[in-house]
Amino acid sequence: MSAASARRVLVTGAASGLGAALVAAFRERGDEVLATDRVEADGIDLVLDITSDADWEAAVAAVERRWGGLDVLVNNAGVAGGGRIDRTTIEEWRRITEVNLFGVVRGVTAFTPMLKAQGSGHVVNVASLAGLVHPAGMGSYNATKAAVVAFTETVGHELAGFGVRASAVCPSYFRTNLMASMEGSDTALGEIVKGLVERSPITAEQVAAAVLAGIDAGDDVIVPDEPARQAFALKWADRAAYDQVMRAQAAKLEEAGRE
Repeated sequence: MSAASARRVLVTGAASGLGAALVAAFRERGDEVLATDRVEADGIDLVLDITSDADWEAAVAAVERRWGGLDVLVNNAGVAGGGRIDRTTIEEWRRITEVNLFGVVRGVTAFTPMLKAQGSGHVVNVASLAGLVHPAGMGSYNATKAAVVAFTETVGHELAGFGVRASAVCPSYFRTNLMASMEGSDTALGEIVKGLVERSPITAEQVAAAVLAGIDAGDDVIVPDEPARQAFALKWADRAAYDQVMRAQAAKLEEAGRE
């Protein structure tokens, strides 16, 4: 499909942040978008709780009625979380895994029969730089996002024979309201991450533009911002330096947690 072709797109978590920016970017280029979120809000076409199998079944039915098929499925919805190993409860692990991993799995599973039957499509799963680079204090978040990257690669391999592509999106910190979903026992980690988000010069609109460019290019892994690209490059180019940076960050987090 050429970059100029209008596409039929479903976006989850579309009420705000990157989801809203993606909806606006797709529509600006002439695509038709079904904007979904777990609650009713301005600009939302369909209520879709990504942890609900019934909601995903309803979303597939809505797409079938509206368009008869789907060109791009964007699994964007997710929550923030994390915490040091001894400060994170199993319930916190369950919550973040249910949303960030199983929400994506449910979406892909629900739409795979349609994509296979039509012989085309593109699955776009929003992960995080945390899926490629694993900072201290974010074990649960890192694990879910790394799983999304691995799952997306698997989807791409399985569905390639049916004309379907799959891309994982891995941005670093950018200005968004994701921190509103941050829950966890490790308050020191929450304050640090909140500061990184608030100080980031990168906007959701910039990330959305890079995501669309990556989709058009057919990139399997879309790393949409320069800080993310630099961090990932350091890990591969100089593992010792990368480990030193990550362990220094871990020490700072431990110190902040004692204050």
